[in-house]
Amino acid sequence: MDAPHRLHDLLAGANEINIVCHNNPDPDCLASAMALGRIAAAAGIDERRILYSGDISHQQNRAFVNLLDIDLVPFDPEIVVDRPGDTLLAFVDHSHPGENNDVPPGTPVDIVIDHHPTESIDARFVDHREGTGAAATILTEYVRSLDVPLDATLATALLFAIRRETLEFLRGVTRAEYEAAAFLHDDADRELLRKLSTPSVTGETLDTIATAISNRRIERSVLVSGVGRTGERDALPQAADYLATLEGVETAIVFGVVHDKIHLSARSPDARIHIGEVLRRAFSDVGSCGGHYDVAGGTIPLGIFGDESADEAGALDVVAAVVTARLVAALRIDDDE
Repeated sequence: MDAPHRLHDLLAGANEINIVCHNNPDPDCLASAMALGRIAAAAGIDERRILYSGDISHQQNRAFVNLLDIDLVPFDPEIVVDRPGDTLLAFVDHSHPGENNDVPPGTPVDIVIDHHPTESIDARFVDHREGTGAAATILTEYVRSLDVPLDATLATALLFAIRRETLEFLRGVTRAEYEAAAFLHDDADRELLRKLSTPSVTGETLDTIATAISNRRIERSVLVSGVGRTGERDALPQAADYLATLEGVETAIVFGVVHDKIHLSARSPDARIHIGEVLRRAFSDVGSCGGHYDVAGGTIPLGIFGDESADEAGALDVVAAVVTARLVAALRIDDDE
């Protein structure tokens, strides 16, 4: 039996499903959760929740949720811990309890569908395709194989997610992404796709990007920039995207303090560097970091730098110095070779 039908059989034996997004979910995660919810409905599950933690602060992600009218429920551990046997727990676009999600480590997981590099996955049903460009590609295959009803909302969500995750079919794209896009194309809403692609930008986002530009430090082909404290976490990847286009730059890493955490976002088209591994090497002992060879991110608890309340400016200077030093060491840009 193929994977879509094995998933259907598992769903058909349940009465409820909780689909957990990773922290600060992006379109690939959200669209995949939507699709799994539709597949569950087609299998006869009436009680379906999409749970999320963190913020949906990126203007494109906010537009995605609002324009597609996605019903999201804030994550509560009580929903997934000690749940009844007929209640399923599913992860899409991530794999392990406690890693980039607020699910308590050790919580049994029933379904995992993911495309990110990871270690062994423990779940009743696993479809892990590291070579695939988007989780939404996998879910599109399931929708198609199981003849799940496809309306404009779901088609638009999945198509936009694939486009966004692959940077308009330029990053990590495989034949499967093109086949999925062709399947979704006729049912997608063109005007809605346009609106999702051109969301408005807040003034604080522009200010954060401007600070990243101003504070940039370049060593060889590597650019590192700290923006200090910001309320716009998702301005960091936008700043990294922009700075990575600077002439002579092949790796751009931007970091900033959001609430009680240091957030990092990195971009590197340099084939010699796996930027996800670079961030792991630099910060695995103090935070949670990782990603793909060309796109990565992570968080570090601010508390490891002490109490910043007495001297905010001084504490932020320490953060910038330590983070930059670790990145320089991990990238080995001070080496002679």
